[in-house]
Amino acid sequence: MTTVEKPRPTAAHRKLEKLVGSWRGREIMKPSPWDPEGGEAIGYSEARVVANGFVVTGDYRQERDGVETFSGHAVYTWDPEREEYVHHWFDCMGSPPEVFRGHFDGDVLILEGKNPMGSVRSTVDFSQPDKMLVYYEMSTDGENWDCLFEGIYERQP
Repeated sequence: MTTVEKPRPTAAHRKLEKLVGSWRGREIMKPSPWDPEGGEAIGYSEARVVANGFVVTGDYRQERDGVETFSGHAVYTWDPEREEYVHHWFDCMGSPPEVFRGHFDGDVLILEGKNPMGSVRSTVDFSQPDKMLVYYEMSTDGENWDCLFEGIYERQP
C-alpha cells in the first residue's frame, strides 16, 4: 500500500495564527444603519486553528451593559489559487453569509467584501504585541469609506 504525504499548511496559512487566542476589548460603534445611535461595547473573540492548520475559526460576541447584543462565527483561510486570504462571516442577524477577500500588508490584515448596503472593508492590525486593532468600514461608491466600528482588543491569558 502506498501512503500519500498529507499536504502541509504554508507560511500564508500560518500567518492567520495571529488571530488565534482569547481576546477582549473595548468597541466603539459609529452611528450606522445597523446601530443608529452608535455607542460603546465590550467584544470577546475566541479563535483556534482547525483542519490540520489550514483554517482558523473564531467565535465572537458583543456585550452592552452585561447583555449579549451581537454574535458571529468567522472562518479564515488562504486561497493559493487566487493568492489571497478568504474570510467567511456568519452572524445572529440572519443575513446571508458574507465573504471577504484580501491580503496582509506587514502585520495588518485587510479584507474587503460586499453586502446589500455596499462595499465593506475590515482592517485588523497586529503590529503591537498581544493587541489587535480592528476597523470596520463601509463605502457606497468604493472610494469614500466611513468607519462603522473600531475595537482595541488585548489577548487574554
